[in-house]
Amino acid sequence: AEGVSPTRVALRFRVAADTIRNAGDDELWRLSRLRWLDSRLDEDNGLVPPYTPVEVSGNEIGVLGRRITLGPTGFPTSIRSYFDIEMTRLNSSARELLSAPVTLTALGRDGTRLTWYPGKLQVGPQGEGAAEWEVGSVSGPLEMTVHGREEFDGHIQFTVSIKATEATDLSDIRLEIPIDRDVARYAMGLGLKGGVRPDTLAWTWDVKKNHDAAWIGDVNAGLQFSLRDDRYRRPLNTNFYQSQPLIMPASWDNGEKGGCRFGPGDERTYLVRCYSGARHMAAGEVQRYDFILLLTPFKTLDTRGQWDTRYFHAYVPLDSVAKMGANTINVHHATAINPWINYPFLRPDTMRAYIDAAHRRGFKVKIYYTVRELTDHAPEIFALQSLGHEVFSTGPGGGFSWLQEHLNGDYIAAWHVPEIKDAAIVNTGISRWHNFYVEGLNWLVQNVGIDGLYIDDVAFDRTTMQRVRKVLDRGRPGALIDLHSANQYNPRDGFVNSANLYLEHFPYINRLWFGEYFDYNSPPDYWLIEVSGIPFGLMGEMLQDDGNPWRGQVFGMTNRLPWSGDPRALWKAWDDFGIQQSRMIGFWVPDSPVKTGRDDILATSYIRDGKTMVALASWAPDTAQVSITIDWNQLGLDPARARFRAPAIAGFQEAREFAPGAPIPVLPGKGWLLVVE
Repeated sequence: AEGVSPTRVALRFRVAADTIRNAGDDELWRLSRLRWLDSRLDEDNGLVPPYTPVEVSGNEIGVLGRRITLGPTGFPTSIRSYFDIEMTRLNSSARELLSAPVTLTALGRDGTRLTWYPGKLQVGPQGEGAAEWEVGSVSGPLEMTVHGREEFDGHIQFTVSIKATEATDLSDIRLEIPIDRDVARYAMGLGLKGGVRPDTLAWTWDVKKNHDAAWIGDVNAGLQFSLRDDRYRRPLNTNFYQSQPLIMPASWDNGEKGGCRFGPGDERTYLVRCYSGARHMAAGEVQRYDFILLLTPFKTLDTRGQWDTRYFHAYVPLDSVAKMGANTINVHHATAINPWINYPFLRPDTMRAYIDAAHRRGFKVKIYYTVRELTDHAPEIFALQSLGHEVFSTGPGGGFSWLQEHLNGDYIAAWHVPEIKDAAIVNTGISRWHNFYVEGLNWLVQNVGIDGLYIDDVAFDRTTMQRVRKVLDRGRPGALIDLHSANQYNPRDGFVNSANLYLEHFPYINRLWFGEYFDYNSPPDYWLIEVSGIPFGLMGEMLQDDGNPWRGQVFGMTNRLPWSGDPRALWKAWDDFGIQQSRMIGFWVPDSPVKTGRDDILATSYIRDGKTMVALASWAPDTAQVSITIDWNQLGLDPARARFRAPAIAGFQEAREFAPGAPIPVLPGKGWLLVVE
């Protein structure tokens, strides 16, 4: 004790012959799980479904549905997408994203563009999951080293070092991404809500806003760029951004001189120009102009999974789930088998019994488990606190009495469930706790049999998400991950788009649930980019104010039991039609077989042999009489014998028939689900 002389204590150990099962991990009081902090489980270059091995041929690199060509300085000269605009298949022909090569340009003091003289570009595979390249270039007093790495999901990391060999003044160093105008139809990020891209944009860095990335593209071809340097630290999210905001990159921000501009280039180009402004570089000074390109879409839509997987988002008796027609259960925290937030290890036997019983019925059970905050019931909490702020974020303290009585006052109080006295504190953005999380997930897969995760906003990076996906796919094939987010476009979250913030995680997710505070009265282009997930290879569900079931249908979305509306009548309509055997052709497809001739009333078709289901939804302010036009050849139907039938769907529509070619009345904010046969 402080101020007291040391005392010698004699210890005697007896080593037994038996080995403790699982190194003691099954008995939490042993704290043996602390070694998980240094785990590297599934941190490899292996693949996960549905991705294919990275292909390298000279200076070309191919991943699932996408291919890039590298120029002499290590940046792409071509980015091609093979995804069909329907998003349910790949094409043999490609769509080019770029109208000219991507460049990182340095301008002399007088504004003259400096010419880079590159060395030899070296490209090579790194196992089946990645390819890397490196090249050095020289321009007068500047040396540029580019190291690139593309992974199987289309994530490209550029580490760019620019060194001055002698003191020099520059008027700018800037990244230019010339995107083909036909591709640059939509955008989100840097203060833009998702939707049709603006003609121009002028943006500058602001620490109060969680802005360092934007996505631009079309449904079947696009890219996100993110600007970083070597000091990058992942900010906190979900109401905590202001407690640990972005660190302004010294290169790109350059003392508030940097920013980005979008706008016309030549007649073929929508130009993204991210500038850093004038700067003096001392002899030997190095600036890191790192950036990331994330190529979209990531995968084709799993429409069959969307129709077959029906969520029940609550812990209830299995008989109740069966009666509701659901087959996949999300067990939240603050429930009998998963009481403590983000520490689902204290009642494994009861959790296993529930899951085993669900499996006997053919159900899947997923659990709430993430890393954003940690319950005060975790046995490791004092050991983790001893690590300073490696695991727990600094903050003002306060919160539930137990936290104030037992911790040191330097933390951020988070989720609290008074009924069971569960109090949590916020974790840092990135730490070794993520290694613990991956190992904990593996323990749950192996010992409890969970079928996946329900993630309530993502507080870890894409590397951790990759490991999470590998743990699930290797230990529990067919496991699912669904991601929920409340709309983070608000001051507390730094006005960030949830889809843009989490885009790097989308390759590993099965379904979206976006979510509280999303405005479903927004235009359809907002739905398409920020809510549906479709341009990225995902589909989703609705939440806020029960969503809008008519508009949801044109994106293949319903509500989720029992939190938002009641989708059972729509599920039955799907099954009666046989939507599982259909081909989805969305309203965004230029040659869609069913058209309304209006931008504010949209139609999506679900085509199968002998009949087609058509979802109509209105964004018009008034009731409209809509005459739809049909390409009968695409539907495989005889117009002379065609019948338009609106089946009765409780809470959605009354049964009705329409004569072919006759106007169909569509109420504002509503629509129809028609069967054409």
